[in-house]
Amino acid sequence: MQRTSGWSGRGLSGSEELRNNGVVKNVGEPPQEELATGERSTRNRVARSILDHGPSTVADLAGRLGLTQAAVRRHLDALAHENVVEPREQRVYGARTRGRPAKVFALTDCGRDAFDQSYDKLAADALRWIADHHGEGAVVEFARARITAQAETYRRTMDAAPPEQRTEALAKALTADGYAATARSAPVGEQLCQHHCPVAHVAEQFPQLCEAETEIFSALLGTHVQRLATIAHGDGVCTTFIPRSGGSGSGGSTTTRTTTSASASTAGRNPA
Repeated sequence: MQRTSGWSGRGLSGSEELRNNGVVKNVGEPPQEELATGERSTRNRVARSILDHGPSTVADLAGRLGLTQAAVRRHLDALAHENVVEPREQRVYGARTRGRPAKVFALTDCGRDAFDQSYDKLAADALRWIADHHGEGAVVEFARARITAQAETYRRTMDAAPPEQRTEALAKALTADGYAATARSAPVGEQLCQHHCPVAHVAEQFPQLCEAETEIFSALLGTHVQRLATIAHGDGVCTTFIPRSGGSGSGGSTTTRTTTSASASTAGRNPA
């Protein structure tokens, strides 16, 4: 669902600040000596110049940034390795001159997503419009329809797992969808922990998204579940308690173990 890249985009400020909207953006972070010499900052300037001016040749970038063409090529090679830019043939409009067209470098989808986007605001504005024009019930219907469509993939993954590993299978399916989820056993059941939420900023304003997700977890696992904490509520982890008597099994094969017990009094707090 979410693209990831080793490019952290650090070193920008103000309008050039990049957004870390992937689960593992900082994997492959450059060594400290590289950061100290300004390599990362210059690399960010190269990427930003391409964003501002469109696909660019090495000569274009060198002229705009005051760098040698050799330095620009070195930074472009690194950005291409990190899937931030990609080389393309330059489009020629009108009569083509002799020789091959100059190679230009353009941002990939991954590289473009590393810069600030307004997707969260767009989604929140759309849901607010739905609520204003069709009522809160329509937002609930949308939230349920959205998570039900996602859950078809989760269901197939869980159906292939033995009963005692269904919670762990759900965690793996959620992780593949960008939620960085784990399952762990507790004395009276299991806990499903989501360490990342791709829609957290929107869910802060529309908790119906979290409520619909909890409902679908209950349907997938065949038992009542209890949401103990959510990232959208300000907790560090989305935590869902699954009682042992449900369809999720005894949790003997979960990935992590803890002695934390769950009760209604822990609602709204992160027990992890």
